[in-house]
Amino acid sequence: MFNSQSFDMDAYEKRSKGPCFICEMLAGNPDYQHHLIYEDQAAVTFLNKYPTVYGYALVAPREHREQATGDFTLEDYLALQRLIYQVAEALRKVLPTERVYILTLGSQQGNRHVHWHIAPLPPGVPYEQQQTAVLDISRGILSISDEEMAALAQAIRQELERCYLF
Repeated sequence: MFNSQSFDMDAYEKRSKGPCFICEMLAGNPDYQHHLIYEDQAAVTFLNKYPTVYGYALVAPREHREQATGDFTLEDYLALQRLIYQVAEALRKVLPTERVYILTLGSQQGNRHVHWHIAPLPPGVPYEQQQTAVLDISRGILSISDEEMAALAQAIRQELERCYLF
């Protein structure tokens, strides 16, 4: 469906160690624009700028937090997990999906602002290319037009609004 393009890992590593990409995006910095799916006072959901699978989304708290559990009260954590569930379900309804991968990545050396990756595995991906292999950006990223990314973000947002958000 989409062609793959090579990915500059050195530039990505340098960028991930610079300003917080989520805080910069939320501040409106045009160098850190992403296709927004949903936001509220507590969290933001957007499409991955460097997708390895179609529909790859990220969910993050608006406030800069760095620990996946330690920087949250149990109530705040569970509220964020509810949104992650809702986004994953919206992705499954919008796209053909064999499995949804949900994980948090990043480290204190780069991409410190905690965020969750929600990656819908398309049907038919050979087993050896599934799981962490499908997320490996060093193998290339999908070449998706800005217009297609905007349309996808809108479709996911509409499904979220239809099924979950009041």
